[in-house]
Amino acid sequence: MAKNPQTGVLLIQLGTPDTPGVFDVYRYLTEFLNDPRVIDIPWLLRKILVNLIIVPFRVRNSSHIYQKLWTREGSPILLYGNSVRDLLKHELGEDFGVELAMRYQKPSLDEVLARMNKQNYKKIIIVPLFPQYASASTGSALEKAMQIISKWWVIPEVRVISQYFDDPGYINAFVEIGKKYNHNEYDHVLFSFHGLPMRQVDKVYTDGKPCDDHNCENEITEENKYCYKAVCYATTRMIAEGLDLPREKYTVCFQSRLDKDWLEPFADKMVIEQAKKGAKKLLVFSPAFVADCLETLIEIGYEYDELIKEHGGEKVQLVESLNDHPLWIQTLKNLVLKQ
Repeated sequence: MAKNPQTGVLLIQLGTPDTPGVFDVYRYLTEFLNDPRVIDIPWLLRKILVNLIIVPFRVRNSSHIYQKLWTREGSPILLYGNSVRDLLKHELGEDFGVELAMRYQKPSLDEVLARMNKQNYKKIIIVPLFPQYASASTGSALEKAMQIISKWWVIPEVRVISQYFDDPGYINAFVEIGKKYNHNEYDHVLFSFHGLPMRQVDKVYTDGKPCDDHNCENEITEENKYCYKAVCYATTRMIAEGLDLPREKYTVCFQSRLDKDWLEPFADKMVIEQAKKGAKKLLVFSPAFVADCLETLIEIGYEYDELIKEHGGEKVQLVESLNDHPLWIQTLKNLVLKQ
């Protein structure tokens, strides 16, 4: 008779529409962009901006983009998430139950945690699939999970892994995947991270000083260890060191911005700048994403590739993400077992 697992592991990914159809993309964008940790402005202004301006005007174009992303099996971020869940469950063994939930849409945190509640676990370990902490991703996922768990009659021991940007396994997994590409064949290497508004980055600090006053591009300190910009630069330094990339060979940049007051330099502008300098081929890592998705496959792999060609270049080569690579599964296993 098989024994019941004693520890539950909850993997949380950002989310995906159920289909690339307009209605499902509308539902996804509405839930995502109405999150006060994503768009951190007053409630009424956010409702007007999201529900009357952003979503209605962007939904059809977004649906078209998702149609490019979709595979016969569905959304890549969900497919890889399910694969990682199953592989990790196999690696951890019968003492662990492993579940995958999406912060937005399905499988929802509500339904997955309701299922976990029935398992009567002694301990639950929550692993947001965001290596670098940001309030809009990790913070939002943890807040939602805690809100749900806090309403249980019996609350087990709960452990949280809030970030792992410097975990040797995570770094080594990206290094090993990156070694498939000879960086000497490329004019420059970009490390492109998802963008954030500067005001959200500045909120990390309690000393009243902005991020720009904390040397975040060069070091990790007690003050900036949860600063998204600082940990993105730290991630890059460690991957570059593993690949023997000289400092002049690579640039850190930020993609997917909504306006000018976001983290710079902007990735699309950097592609154009490199092309104008004569670069023909760029290699691009995107270490904020542990699974390939719209931001990597479409934004970098397709749109940036078109962008460099428009400005005289030849190729933007996306370095695939960790997806369900064996080293990534081993990394998650080790992160869980440390708890």
